[in-house]
Amino acid sequence: MKPHFVTASILIVVGLILLVNNLGLANLNLGKLIVTWWPAILVCVGVSMLFHRNK
Repeated sequence: MKPHFVTASILIVVGLILLVNNLGLANLNLGKLIVTWWPAILVCVGVSMLFHRNK
């Protein structure tokens, strides 16, 4: 997987979550969601960089 793919995927997922919340299709508590899951984004980016640092 390319780092650009990971970054693009993260942006798409975050954008979809925000869009669904703004359209009222889901009653998400985005503050709690972001506070809970932001470290996962760092882990994903770090793993991607680790596996693709020599390419």
